[in-house]
Amino acid sequence: MVFSSGVFLFLFLPIVLAVYYICPGKLRNTVLFVFSLIFYAWGEPIYVGIMIFSTAFDYCNGMLIETFRKKHNEKICKIVIIMSVVVNLGILAFFKYTDFVITNINNLFGASVSLLQIALPIGISFYTFQTLSYTIDVYLGKVKVQHNIINFGMYVSMFPQLIAGPIVRYSDVENQIARRNENIDDIANGFRRFIVGLSKKILVANQVGNLWDEISAMSSITTSMAWVGAIAYTFQIYFDFSGYSDMAIGLGQMFGFKFPENFNYPYESKSITEFWRRWHMTLGTWFREYLYIPLGGNKKGVPRQIFNLFIVWFLTGLWHGAGWNFVCWGLYFFIILVLEKFVLKKVLNKCPNILKHIYSLILIVCGWVIFACTDISEMGTFFKAMFGIKTPFLGEMSLYYIGSYAVILIIAAIASTKLPKYIVGQVAIKMNVSNNVKLIVSNVACLILFFICVAFLVGDSYNPFLYFRF
Repeated sequence: MVFSSGVFLFLFLPIVLAVYYICPGKLRNTVLFVFSLIFYAWGEPIYVGIMIFSTAFDYCNGMLIETFRKKHNEKICKIVIIMSVVVNLGILAFFKYTDFVITNINNLFGASVSLLQIALPIGISFYTFQTLSYTIDVYLGKVKVQHNIINFGMYVSMFPQLIAGPIVRYSDVENQIARRNENIDDIANGFRRFIVGLSKKILVANQVGNLWDEISAMSSITTSMAWVGAIAYTFQIYFDFSGYSDMAIGLGQMFGFKFPENFNYPYESKSITEFWRRWHMTLGTWFREYLYIPLGGNKKGVPRQIFNLFIVWFLTGLWHGAGWNFVCWGLYFFIILVLEKFVLKKVLNKCPNILKHIYSLILIVCGWVIFACTDISEMGTFFKAMFGIKTPFLGEMSLYYIGSYAVILIIAAIASTKLPKYIVGQVAIKMNVSNNVKLIVSNVACLILFFICVAFLVGDSYNPFLYFRF
């Protein structure tokens, strides 16, 4: 079940909200836990057991750490946390990378080991990181142990952010799990945020995604068409993923939670370093807090810092998928970030903002091509087309696609910046619009967007979600 589906919008969500607010406060975490399991089991009933195991396993680990710490037995506490890390990452590695490893062994040694054809449990990359954040923070003394297994199960399985984040660390919602201030303003703000995210997904991501799918499937393309396709994918993955994050944050607000932001207009960045401070921010925070800093961060000299960055970005790429293109994608950004930090910093500081912005966008677009092309040879062919190597620049098909999709690409470009928000704010100031009028206009606009989204859902069968495979 995805948020951008009729079943979710008109059946699941209304029922959950109704039951949640009818029930007394003490039962609301139980309601969320039960419905979250139903939400997950809707798509993968077999793998709900893995999530329940991860929940029970790390709940017990937290209790064990508390018990042995009271007995001043830090050695056992250390064994427990090591066990938690090994088992959690072992489960993730088994389901996500087993066939990848077998394939590479077969290719390298000419073996013929049969693939296990293991289906990847949806959301396992996200909820594994969440349970790990809990046990690690309990071990470090940053959070208190959760004694109520229903409350902990609700945190792990909470359907708004279960499938694709944002990655909500236990410390982000520790206090909200036991006590939340659900009120009508938060519910209304949540609905508006949800509709904004739904509009990003349905009205923008799906439309430019069609363009990328058509161009990437062609056997021969021109340089201009390759760039149009790459730009289309650049917009698709942003509006798809940031739209999902908006929907997740909005749903969280409906139930009284305040989830961390995940995107901050990343395509406005003037360097790749800035881009990664703005893109998938909760993932960046997780790797920084639980990997980069424990490795030593930047406090052990330049060579060690570069090594630490290499480990972080190699694993960041691998986390996104079991494919060499994802590893290349992670290492691509590792190289750029190291260059920016130690070689290009002074040069970039002296450049005009417009040049820094163009530089960043070109590298970002190229990075998304690496990310999208799972076949390395196809990736090479696509890059040759992008940079005009034995490829014509323009053709009749190029003009057709540019003309057909120009409007949606322009809309995507504008919508990926703060410009719409700025314009609306300036108009409101100049017209001296009251807060009540702003609210009415905002509500009407959201209702219109919602009905348009529903119309698109009814009339269009193309509704992929890119991060399902991660």
